Amino acid sequence: MTTLPAATPSQVSELARCAAVFLPGDPSRTGRVAFWRPEGDPPSGPGSVVELTVAVPSGDGVVERTVPAMALPVRDAVPVLTRARAAKGDPATVFWGAVAVLALQLAARGRLLPGLTATDHDAWRTGPLGPDDLRRLRELAAAMPPAAHAVPLPGTDPPRLPDPERLVRAFLDAVADGLPRTPAAALAAGAPPFAAPEPRRVPELRDWPADVAAGHDAGVRVSLRIELPGLVEHASDGEGIDGARGPLFRAVVQLHSLTDPALVADATEVWAATSGGPGAGARARAGAGASGAAAHFGPRARMDALVTLRRAAQAWPALSPLLSAAVPDAIELVDEEVIALLGEAARDLDAAGVQIHWPRELARELTARAVIGPSGDPDAQGRSASGRRGKPESDLPSLMSPDALLAFNWRFAVGGQDLTRQELNRLAEASRPVVRLRDQWVLVDPELARRARSRRDRKVVPIDALNAALTGSTEVGGERIQVEAGGPLAALRDLIRDPEAAAAPVPQPAALAATLRDYQLRGLDWLHRMTSLGLGGCLADDMGLGKTVTLIALHLHRQCDPASAGPTLVVCPTSLMGNWQREIERFAPGTPVRRYHASARALEGLADGEFVLTTYGTMRLDARRLAEAGPWGMVVADEAQHVKNPLSATAKALRTIGAHARVALTGTPVENNLSELWAILDWTTPGLLGTLGSFRRHYAQAVEGGADPAAAERLARLARPFLLRRRKSDPGIAPELPPKTETDRAVALTKEQAGLYEAVVREALAEISGADGFERRGLVVKLLTSLKQICNHPAQYLKEDRPRIAGRSGKVELLDELLDTILAEDAAVLVFTQYVAMARLLERHLERRGISSQLLHGGTPVARREEMVTRFQSGEVPVFLLSLKAAGTGLNLTRAGHVVHYDRWWNPAVEAQATDRAYRIGQTQPVQVHRIVTEGTIEDRIADMLLRKRKLADAVLGSGEAALTELTDAELADLVELRGGGR
Repeated sequence: MTTLPAATPSQVSELARCAAVFLPGDPSRTGRVAFWRPEGDPPSGPGSVVELTVAVPSGDGVVERTVPAMALPVRDAVPVLTRARAAKGDPATVFWGAVAVLALQLAARGRLLPGLTATDHDAWRTGPLGPDDLRRLRELAAAMPPAAHAVPLPGTDPPRLPDPERLVRAFLDAVADGLPRTPAAALAAGAPPFAAPEPRRVPELRDWPADVAAGHDAGVRVSLRIELPGLVEHASDGEGIDGARGPLFRAVVQLHSLTDPALVADATEVWAATSGGPGAGARARAGAGASGAAAHFGPRARMDALVTLRRAAQAWPALSPLLSAAVPDAIELVDEEVIALLGEAARDLDAAGVQIHWPRELARELTARAVIGPSGDPDAQGRSASGRRGKPESDLPSLMSPDALLAFNWRFAVGGQDLTRQELNRLAEASRPVVRLRDQWVLVDPELARRARSRRDRKVVPIDALNAALTGSTEVGGERIQVEAGGPLAALRDLIRDPEAAAAPVPQPAALAATLRDYQLRGLDWLHRMTSLGLGGCLADDMGLGKTVTLIALHLHRQCDPASAGPTLVVCPTSLMGNWQREIERFAPGTPVRRYHASARALEGLADGEFVLTTYGTMRLDARRLAEAGPWGMVVADEAQHVKNPLSATAKALRTIGAHARVALTGTPVENNLSELWAILDWTTPGLLGTLGSFRRHYAQAVEGGADPAAAERLARLARPFLLRRRKSDPGIAPELPPKTETDRAVALTKEQAGLYEAVVREALAEISGADGFERRGLVVKLLTSLKQICNHPAQYLKEDRPRIAGRSGKVELLDELLDTILAEDAAVLVFTQYVAMARLLERHLERRGISSQLLHGGTPVARREEMVTRFQSGEVPVFLLSLKAAGTGLNLTRAGHVVHYDRWWNPAVEAQATDRAYRIGQTQPVQVHRIVTEGTIEDRIADMLLRKRKLADAVLGSGEAALTELTDAELADLVELRGGGR
C-alpha cells in the first residue's frame, strides 16, 4: 500500500469544509474516505478523484446524483478527519473525525482482535467492546448526519443508505486493521500475516484467530474478589493495632459480562453451568442468584477467562496455580502476596485486564489534614478553632508581621477516626496491609502510612498560612491537603471574610467635607480593616461610584493614628492628576497636595498628612527617588490595570516603593486574563497568590480552560476577601441613578465595503495558510484590523487623504440618523471609537453637516482635556468624539444622555468603563447606549462572543483579540466569512 503525502494545512482546511463519507473495503484497511461537495469541483488533496454516487434530499424523498470527490485511504484520512474535527468544519466531516478519535482511543487501549474476512484475508478488527464503548458507539451512530452515509447500498431501488451502526463499526475495523501494519511489524510477528500492509489470503489460519478471539465477542471480563474468611475467628478483643499473625486471604475468580454489567458469577458457577459437570445440579438448586447469572455465559466465556488468566499469571506468577486447576475457582494468599496486591501487582493485573475487588467492610482510607496556627497555641495542637475564641483584634496585626512563623501540624485519620502519633507509627511499621485498629480489621497500604509518617511538622510564613486558611487546603508534594486554621489565624480568616460582622465600623472622618453613602462607608471600613491588619486590598467598584472620595476618607482616618499616619503617594494616569487634585481640595480642604510630575518634581518637606500625585510614567523613571522618600504611609495605584502586566518596567518599579499600606483602585481588575488579577493582588498583598508560575498552573489555566471547577471556587475563596467589588446595578448601591438602556444596532455594509471585505478575507486567508508562528499571528492581527476598518468606513482602510465620507458606510448613515434625533431633542452624545483616524473622519463629516463637535484623543494635552470637559458639561458642544483608549477612564461627562460605540473594543469591561463616563454618580437623566455592528461580518460574531463573555464571572474573562490569533485556519475562515453580503 503506497503512503500518500500528508495533506497541507490549506488542503486540510478545504477538506474540512466538505462532506465526508466512508466507503468500506475488503479487507477493512482498503476502505476509503471520500470528501465531496453537493455542487462544484472536488476539493484538492493528496488522494485520487473519483465519481461518487450520493443520495441527496429532494422534495419528499431522495434522488441519486453523481459528484466528483477526493478519496483518501483510511490510514491517510484519519489525521485529516481529526484535524477537521478540531476545526469544526462540515457536520459530516466532524462526525467522522469523532469516530476516528474513538477508533484511535480503542486501539490505544489494546482493543484489537485478529480475524479473517469473508474472502479469507487477514484483518484486524476492533474488540472486545465494553458497555461504555458500545454506548458511545451507538450514540455516535444515532448522531450520524445524512451526508456522512450518503452513498447508497449497491443494488437498492429506491436507494437505501447504509445502517449507521454497521458503517461506524466498519470504520472502526478499518482503522484497527491499518494501525498494526508498520514496516517493522512483520519482523516482530515473525511472519507476514496480520503484519504486512498488502492484502494476503490465509485460509489455513482460519481456526487460529477464532481461538484467540473466543470469548472476546461474548464480552467477558475477569476479576479477583478478595475474601477474609477469618474476619471473625481471628479478631481479638484488644485495643489499638493487633500484632498477631495475619488472617487467611482468599482470591476468588469472577466473570463479568461486558454487554450486561449486572451479570457477575464466580468461575466455579460458570464452569458448572457451561459443562454440565459435577455440582451443576446442586448449584442450580441453590437459587437463581449467581447460578442464574452463570447460565447467561456461553462455552466461549471459559476460553476467554483462561486466556485472560494466562496473561494475568504472566503479570503476577502467584496466579499460576489457577492455570493447572480443573476449575480456576480460587487461590489462598499469604500476607506477602496481599501486600503485593496493594502495589505493583495490582497495576500489572489491571493492565492484563484483571481488576481487584476488596471487601467493602474492610477498606479504610488514610486521610491527611493540617492544622495551622501560632506555635504553642492550643488550637494548633489538633483542635479546630471555631470563632475568634476571645482573641482581641489588636493581637491580629502581629500575627501577620514579616518575622512571624506559624506551626503547620499534620493530623491523620483512618475511616474518619483521628489517629494518634503512636497509632500512625504502628501502621507504618506493620508488615501487612490488614491490621487490627480499635476493634476493627482495616485495610491500609503500609507504604502510604510510611509516606504519611515521613512528613514532618514545619513552620510557614503568615501569608502562606492565610492562603491555606482561606482556601481550606494547600498543596504538598503534588497532593491537595485539607487545612484547618487554629486560634488567632482562624479569627483573622473570619474577620477578613466578613468584616461587617466584627466590631462597629469606623466613623466618617471629621475632616472630610462630604457625606459618604452607606456603601462608601462600608468601603472605608473595609479598607481600614485590611490596611490596619498589614494587608492590602483592591477597591474595584464600578466607575463613578466614588472610589476617589473613599480613598481620601481613608487617608484622613489614618492620620488620626500615629502608627498609620504618613504621606500618601497616588500613582495615576496623566489624565487623572487634575481630577485627583480637585477632589482632594474639595473633600479634604486644608490637606496639602503636590504634583510630582514634569518639571515640578520635588519631595522635600513632606508632611505626614500630605498627598503626592504622580503618573505611572514619572513613577517608573523616578522609582528610586520615590522609594528613598519612604516608607510612605500609603501608596495608591489608581486605574491599577495599568500595571496588569507584572513583567513590565512600570509594575516592577511600583513594587520597589515601600509603604505601610498598599491600595489598588480599578473598575476592571481583570481585562483579559487572570494573570492580571495576580499582578494587582500580589502588589497589594505580596505572596498571597503564590508565584506567577504557580498561580497560572493552579488557577489561571484551570479556571480559564474550565478544566477544574473546584479551582475557580478555591480562587474565589482566596481572592474575594482582598477585592471589594460593587456595581451600580447592585441593590442599594446607587438607587438614585436613572435607568440605562443598551441597544445593538445592526447595519448593512455598502457594496463598496462588501467588495473590500471579501477581497481582504480571500487574500489574507491564502497568505495565512502558508505561515506559522509569529508571522502567522501578525498576519491574523493585520486581517482583523483591516476588517474592522473596512466595517467602519472604506476611507479609513484605504487611508484616503481627502475622502468622500457620505454614502460609503452603513455606520456613518446610522450615526447621522441617531444624531439628527438626539440633537432635535437638545440632548448631548458621546461617540467612542478605538481609532483616532476614524474619529477625525467623523469630525470632518460633522463639520460639513454643520454639527458642532470636539475630538479628544491620546495626544490631547491635560489642560486642553479639562477645557473640553468643561465645554461639553456646560452644553456648548453637543457631540463629543472620543478615542476609547484615551478617554475610557477618568472623565465625568454626565451631560450626555446618549453613548454611541461606533466600533467595538473587544473587551466588555473596557467598553463598560467608557459608558461609565456618562452613567455615573451625578447623572440625572436616563442613558441610552447604542452599539453599532455591521451585519454578517466579524463584528457580528464578536458581538455574540461578547454577550456570552458578559455572563462569565468578573474574574474569568477571555483573552480578547490575542486569543483569535491562535484559531485554526478553518476557525478563522468561519469567523471572518462575510455572510449575507452587502446592499
